[in-house]
Order: sequence, then C-alpha cells, then structure tokens
Amino acid sequence: MEQEYKNILVGIDGSDQAFAAFKKAVEVARRNNGTVYVAHVIDQQFYNFMGYAPIDQNLVDQQTETAKQMIEDCKAYGKTVDYQSIEGIIAYGSVRESMAVKLPDKYHIDLIMVGQSGLNAVERFMTGSVASYVIRRAPCDVLIVSDEEEQSSN
Repeated sequence: MEQEYKNILVGIDGSDQAFAAFKKAVEVARRNNGTVYVAHVIDQQFYNFMGYAPIDQNLVDQQTETAKQMIEDCKAYGKTVDYQSIEGIIAYGSVRESMAVKLPDKYHIDLIMVGQSGLNAVERFMTGSVASYVIRRAPCDVLIVSDEEEQSSN
C-alpha cells in the first residue's frame, strides 16, 4: 500500500531552512494532490534569566504582521510553481506543542515537514529543538528537511 500525504504541515520562522522545507512540502503535496498548511507560531512568552515573562502586546502585533507577510510570500511562491493549495495558519502559544500536537490534530495532518534547524546553538539550548520534540510527540509521520547548502559544503 502506497502512503499518500494529503494534509502537510510545515512551520515557517523566516529561516532559509524553514523555507526549504516549505518548498519541498509543496512538491510532496503536488504529487499527492494534497494541501500544504504553512504555519507560523508566535510564542507569547520569552525566556530571560529569571524565567519566562509575557511579551508586550505591541511586539505580538508586530510578529503577527510579520507572520502574515511570510505566509503571503509562501503563497506567492506557490503561484510561481503553479501550486495554490496552500493554507496559512498563525497560531499563538508553544511552538513545539503547536507543531507537534495541536495543529496536527486540528487540521488532520498526516505529514509534518520541518527544517533541520532554524536556530543558532544558544537558541537551541534555551528552547530545545522543535524538530526533535515534533519527532517524539507527533501523531503522524515527520520529515526533517536537511540544509542543502550545509551538505554541499561538506
């Protein structure tokens, strides 16, 4: 039996790795006559030396506008490759929990595609790897998209 992926979730954060994962998600969706759900999750708390604190509402509003633009950029890319079954999602809360559990359940996702790492080493240490969390908790298949530029330089 051949696996078909009809509902593909990909997270975007503005990184090259996330956009590479999105582009590959479009091609997987095209082969399966599926839909790409492109999601940006806004964490309304930030970590400082005293723990977690809420983010100012103006910053959340600014991040929401940035997220809308990233989603529009993804849809524009879809038009350039003649693929328009792309849905945008802006979610609020834990990036890891949203990508691994909440969004897959809500949108009946059968494949999650994530970039290998959109963070630097310090950010990964502070927040933990979203990709590794998604692998452990997702209710569906997960595909990690490696950084092609990094591979070609090795």
